[in-house]
Amino acid sequence: TDAVFQFESAGMRSVLSRLKPESLEDLIAVISLYRPGPADSIDTYINNRHHPEQTKYKCEQVKDILGVTYGCMVYQEQVMEICRKLAGYSYGAADLVRRAMAKKKWDVMEKERAHFIGGAIENGISEQAATELFDEMSHFANYAFNKSHAAAYAFVSYQTAWLKCHYPCELLAATLTSVIDFTPKIVAYIAECTRLGIRVLPPNVNDSEEGFSVSSGAIRFGLLAIKNLGRGFIRVILERRKTAPYHSFYDFCKRTHCKEFNRRAVESLIKSGALDSLGLNRRQMLYMLPEIVSQIEGDRNRNVVGQIGFFDEGSQFAQMNEPQAPDLEEFQPEILLESEKEVTGLYLSGHPMLKYAPLAEKLGADRTVDLLQAAQSYSERYADNAPVKLLGIVASIEKKTTKNNSTMAFVKLEDMTGTIECIVFSKLFSEKLLLLQQGTVIWLEGRLSFRDDKEPNVIAERIEPNPKTVMSAPGAQPEKKKQRAGIFLRLPSADDPRLAKVDLLAEIFDGVFPVYLFSKDTGKYTRYCLTQNNEPLLEELRRLFGEENVVVRN
Repeated sequence: TDAVFQFESAGMRSVLSRLKPESLEDLIAVISLYRPGPADSIDTYINNRHHPEQTKYKCEQVKDILGVTYGCMVYQEQVMEICRKLAGYSYGAADLVRRAMAKKKWDVMEKERAHFIGGAIENGISEQAATELFDEMSHFANYAFNKSHAAAYAFVSYQTAWLKCHYPCELLAATLTSVIDFTPKIVAYIAECTRLGIRVLPPNVNDSEEGFSVSSGAIRFGLLAIKNLGRGFIRVILERRKTAPYHSFYDFCKRTHCKEFNRRAVESLIKSGALDSLGLNRRQMLYMLPEIVSQIEGDRNRNVVGQIGFFDEGSQFAQMNEPQAPDLEEFQPEILLESEKEVTGLYLSGHPMLKYAPLAEKLGADRTVDLLQAAQSYSERYADNAPVKLLGIVASIEKKTTKNNSTMAFVKLEDMTGTIECIVFSKLFSEKLLLLQQGTVIWLEGRLSFRDDKEPNVIAERIEPNPKTVMSAPGAQPEKKKQRAGIFLRLPSADDPRLAKVDLLAEIFDGVFPVYLFSKDTGKYTRYCLTQNNEPLLEELRRLFGEENVVVRN
């Protein structure tokens, strides 16, 4: 029921799977029952729905009124009809009773109790049955839906379910667009697309629309889901590609350069992969962007003052002035994925946990999707407080100061199947502070926790720095830190040109882990910048400077 109106919650899915609705009447009842008060009748309703012979009524006279809901009082209209049929109320008087009950006007209700019971007895109802019915109505009316309201909801629910069945791409594309500013929902709906075998294609400036759209039986990622991209610039992109597709990175920048154009927006397009079809890799485009923007602005300024009059779009001279792309290798796959996550909240071209899948299976790691679904199916394996083990990448960290003025954290841990919240209390958090960085792969052991209708989470009890540590020494305690933590780079001198690339990496992997430089010419250490401590970053630094010139201390 993902993307089906009103029926997406874990609790509602559980009720639906037990009920197995067969008619619009069932949907109306479920929407009305799944609320405080009426929810007490859910089990009775489901049992009687599957076993109508077990339905019981307080008296025969209510059978016609409550028969449609298998003996359960579900709708406000039923309260009014019971008052009318059993106690002789007019429509107006019945509505006054309903309102008095809903607003808990006890004095009015007590007066009506005598009136209702007296009228019911006159109509041949026993005093006991009348009393029980009035008490049930009093408890129920405060929470009840009116049926007309629930019917309108149920009809929209049925329509969205029908669309999902017959037009899944179109419905899910529209639904993704409706939550385009809420990344967790986008992740959930894309997972549903994957479950249904629907491909979600990465953004592309020559094919994407503002929102998610259907493209050749797949769903194309919407440009509005890319961070730092304003609607004005997106509309410029869409309008100017109508004449012809963008054929190169330079062509894209030149044709879209206007007051809405800005470097940060283009950087986000590059990092998301939306410009991958234009002939250059992402490293080349990020490297060339400042030069291209500077040249375009210079050309336009000279054109305005009349110094040059033939820089029209598409002219031969303009094409000759297109900068030559440097011979640069593409970023490592891990960096590409991190960049995609940075600007879209998602991994678009793969998943960083893919290479850990065999290791997770070998270690017996639990899957987050199984933990999340346990609340719906009441799995014996994954009951409340059950021990769990997770191998995942830290997707986000939210710190919170406790009453004791210490710091705890809510960590979103992600594996190939989904993301689950892990609560790390103060003592463990202080021990693993430097390890808990966004983008770091960790091993976490803890206990599953169910709370009301919220998604399950995990109370962390043990955290290890990486899977290799877990495999080689499952019970080992990390060594105590004897030296300051950080990433240490050994360079010939402090003006090494490769530091420009370190600056770019630090911008991509924004964090609080320090980077220190050791200059061979001076023999001194200097603190250079802050970043994250994760494998994608370290692999790129080792590639740039050599394995022997990169040291990490936790």
